[in-house]
Amino acid sequence: MHMAHIPSGCGCDSLSSRADMMSVTDALDRALALVAPITDTQPVAVGDALGRTTAAPVRAKRAMPFFDNSAMDGFALRRADLAGRCCLPIAGTVAAGDAPRDLPQGAALRIFTGAPLPLGADAVAMIESCIDKTDKVHFNCTPTKGENIRRAGSDQAAGQELLRAGIRIAPHHIGLLAANGIAQVDVIRRPRVAIFSTGDEVQDGTCAPGQIPDANRPMLMALARQAGAAVTDLGILPDDAAATAAALHGLGAQFDLILSSGAVSMGGKDHIRDALTAAGGTVHGWRVALKPGKPVMFGTLGRAAFTGLPGNPFAVFVGFHMFALPQIDRLLGAKPAPFAPVPAVAGFDWSRKSGRAEVFPVRLLAYDENGLPVLQRLGHSVSATLLPLGDADGLAIVPAETNQIQSGARLFWRPFCANGGL
Repeated sequence: MHMAHIPSGCGCDSLSSRADMMSVTDALDRALALVAPITDTQPVAVGDALGRTTAAPVRAKRAMPFFDNSAMDGFALRRADLAGRCCLPIAGTVAAGDAPRDLPQGAALRIFTGAPLPLGADAVAMIESCIDKTDKVHFNCTPTKGENIRRAGSDQAAGQELLRAGIRIAPHHIGLLAANGIAQVDVIRRPRVAIFSTGDEVQDGTCAPGQIPDANRPMLMALARQAGAAVTDLGILPDDAAATAAALHGLGAQFDLILSSGAVSMGGKDHIRDALTAAGGTVHGWRVALKPGKPVMFGTLGRAAFTGLPGNPFAVFVGFHMFALPQIDRLLGAKPAPFAPVPAVAGFDWSRKSGRAEVFPVRLLAYDENGLPVLQRLGHSVSATLLPLGDADGLAIVPAETNQIQSGARLFWRPFCANGGL
């Protein structure tokens, strides 16, 4: 009996002994070997930089804070002026955004958080330790030197690295750049990704009897855009090798990656491999020891990588995350993350046929006594339906040699949310 033990990463090493299929690890290596990091860069406004990837380290132009300022609402004073006294006259107010001003001798200035420290002041007494008498202020105690003052440059020095190269810019990065007065940042050009579906049975509009809506193309376009790509919709190609070859001709010079769904298996209308070759492309690998998604194809067309995914929607979803997403990451200069790096435990029993690694949707039920997520398996290993994804919190994987899982067995999974939480 084989339990669901995965030694490292997502555990897809040695996934199949079948000579006619690549292991998942070998397939990923093959997919990544067909793409190289994009070297083209472009400047974008910080407000438009969300989701873009930094092309070079971004450094602070100035020290931060830009000037000495108050960390509290209160009163700026010269400590020596309080010698033998408990009160000082209030000579005015300094608010955030005001120009720096001198502190009059023997007086205090009302000051608000973020306001520039008056020249000559050496402390700020917070308002809670004072009694504001409108024209003068009573100090309950003398503040220490430098108390409640944020000194210029105390947060960061000029030239401080704010973002490394290869960082995908998130909202908090935009805030950091804006706070430093950086209005423009150099980013990697978006990968140009073309996407098409195949099949006479799939349609965009009204379906005739025997036809179905095309789910794969809209889903792949959304996934690729989410990954940071610039996506071109190539529509639906018919089940015809000559027409598909004609449609593919010349695309290799326009795109970095071409994604297809359908027509990569062994049926009479599975013509993608022949069409790619007829269009001047090359097939570099085909068939992976993976369920769902065995008939994945890796190729090149001109300078573009070509990844042919199966036709069933859940297999397309899995294939994108396992192979196409790492390709896009590499194009952007990022290190592709492992498919399923998060440890978990099974909250179910399952007997399955060994021989291929299997990916399946899961729901997070709870956490065990060790803090590991307990996962419920969803669906029935049907690659044609996306319904289980509606209730799923992520995808889990078991290696090819596993034929039985018992509740409590170790799993590895890929949460849809970033932190793997509920």
